[in-house]
Amino acid sequence: MQITSPGFKRNATRALGDEQLQKALGHVRSNFIDKRAAAAAALPEFEALRDNAKAIKDHVLENLDIYLETFEERVTAQGGNVHWAATASEARGHILDICRKAGARSVTKGKSMITEEIGLNSFLEKSDITPIETDLGEYIIQLRGEHPSHIIAPAVHLNMDQVRDDFKKAHTHLDANRAMDEPEILLKEARGVLRDRFLNADVGITGANFLVAETGSSIIVTNEGNGDLTQSLPKVHIVVASIEKIVPTLEDMSQIMRVLARSATGQEMSVYTTLSSGPRRPEDPDGPEQYHVVLLDNGRSEMIGTEFQDMLRCIRCGACMNHCPVYHAVGGHAYGWVYPGPMGSVLTPKFIGVDKAGHLPNASTFCGRCEEVCPMRIPLPKMMRHWREQEFEKHLSPPAQRRNLKLWAWVAKRPTLYRLATRIAARGMSVLGGRRHRLGWLPVASAWTKHRDMPTPEGGTFMAQWKGKR
Repeated sequence: MQITSPGFKRNATRALGDEQLQKALGHVRSNFIDKRAAAAAALPEFEALRDNAKAIKDHVLENLDIYLETFEERVTAQGGNVHWAATASEARGHILDICRKAGARSVTKGKSMITEEIGLNSFLEKSDITPIETDLGEYIIQLRGEHPSHIIAPAVHLNMDQVRDDFKKAHTHLDANRAMDEPEILLKEARGVLRDRFLNADVGITGANFLVAETGSSIIVTNEGNGDLTQSLPKVHIVVASIEKIVPTLEDMSQIMRVLARSATGQEMSVYTTLSSGPRRPEDPDGPEQYHVVLLDNGRSEMIGTEFQDMLRCIRCGACMNHCPVYHAVGGHAYGWVYPGPMGSVLTPKFIGVDKAGHLPNASTFCGRCEEVCPMRIPLPKMMRHWREQEFEKHLSPPAQRRNLKLWAWVAKRPTLYRLATRIAARGMSVLGGRRHRLGWLPVASAWTKHRDMPTPEGGTFMAQWKGKR
């Protein structure tokens, strides 16, 4: 995947001017926010479940090595294989080796952000293996040569007319004059095309929402059932997952599941929850002959014990971006890499460097909605501030910004001067704002007032009001 995160400002400007995209982004607000709120309100113990889910993942991260080793033992005991990958390159290498040993020419794939992270599709294509995305949204964007704009609704940025045009270009074996004026018709057409791909695939690749140490199982959560066909029909099933997906027991998994679907789509439970534990046994009616799990680190172990460890609790529900005003304005592609929204503003600088992705943590209002709705209570704004601090320390932020922050810090360390300066500034702005109580231009905030008015302070400064109330 081409990384365009350094051009975030340019990407955002283009997105703001895209009328079709802006219309499509309205569906994010209407389809996710209200449903999530209703689902949470209908479950009295929802907040307690969030606390339990956080505690489970915190415990796992404190004992990650133990649970990963236990998981490997269980998988091996059931006839499966675990492949450790420190980097994206190693993960791709393991997958290619498995595919070549199986003589694979085509591979079906369930939706997986990890395979997006390691750039698996383009890698397989260069190795003469055809990957076929089987999630409907992923299939659509694969036809378009795009990457997901949302982690649970990959094609949320598109409308039905665009999808219809893409199907006409791709499905040339079908009647050119066929009816294609209803979403259900397009869905049926995609289902028919993909059914042949399922039946002819040599290898099936899925991600994993959870890996269970207790049983050596991988769990996928879907609404379409494509994941089941991907992992049960081919002779070889490959699970690609990152190391923090591990949970100790099935009971722990079930607890986190209760906040996952509600936070993601407002459902009580996703339509399909599928557990895989090793290859087909002699008494099983179906299933793969080989079962492989590729465990990816790719910098995650370096996050443990740092200010970014909490990010490893993420269960990829998408609630943070569903509620983010910045994501609502520019969509996922503007972020320029695999992970969009607030979670991407934390993960992308880690994976590709803050020098390339420093715009992302700066593109935040710090309204706190992402942390408020996160089922794992991840302090996303705090971690974005940490990236801003690192950007400042490495002299990556604009010189004028660094100078102004140093000036503010110098004044703030001198309370008497700070109180005098803020009192003068507040009074001056109030006078200039007049009866409108708004300023159309400020010399030190011209970028802000270029697009909006600045409200003027009313009443005394906070310090003065605090002193008066005491």
